[in-house]
Amino acid sequence: MDYKEIINLMREMNKTNLTKLEIEDNGVKICIEKEVPAISGAQQAVPGPAFVSGYAPIPAQALQPQLVNQTVVAAAPAGTAEDGEGKLQEEAGTKKLVSPMVGTFYSAASPDKPPFAKVGDKVKKGQTICIIEAMKLMNEIESEYDGEIVKILVNNEDMVEFGQPMFLIK
Repeated sequence: MDYKEIINLMREMNKTNLTKLEIEDNGVKICIEKEVPAISGAQQAVPGPAFVSGYAPIPAQALQPQLVNQTVVAAAPAGTAEDGEGKLQEEAGTKKLVSPMVGTFYSAASPDKPPFAKVGDKVKKGQTICIIEAMKLMNEIESEYDGEIVKILVNNEDMVEFGQPMFLIK
């Protein structure tokens, strides 16, 4: 089971009332659970974020340090902008590009290279706009939209969370 399949399972699980899902595939066991806050009275509990945990045998070559480039496409719903209090709110014609994973945000391939995208740059769908390092893997993040970078919402080397807005594109 690869990363994309796990993310799809998490998304589908969030659409249901399931709170726990365990899957075993080719000797790899994955357990996905949602936290459900305790609410008294007649209100229904709303599922919280999904968490993935699991154990798998580690092949010997995986124990060697290595850099692997992966390409991940970040998708997002309708656009946003920041107001004075730092809260994101809707702005017509602007789309947000969110982080598809937890990791460290890098605006360039290396410290001595120019950034993939700057404010004012025109980007095309599929163009690499940043890198997110997760578990020593460098994941190239591609734009899901054609447009212009209006704002970069994270700084170089910042930690980003799954679903955290990183770019505003118009």
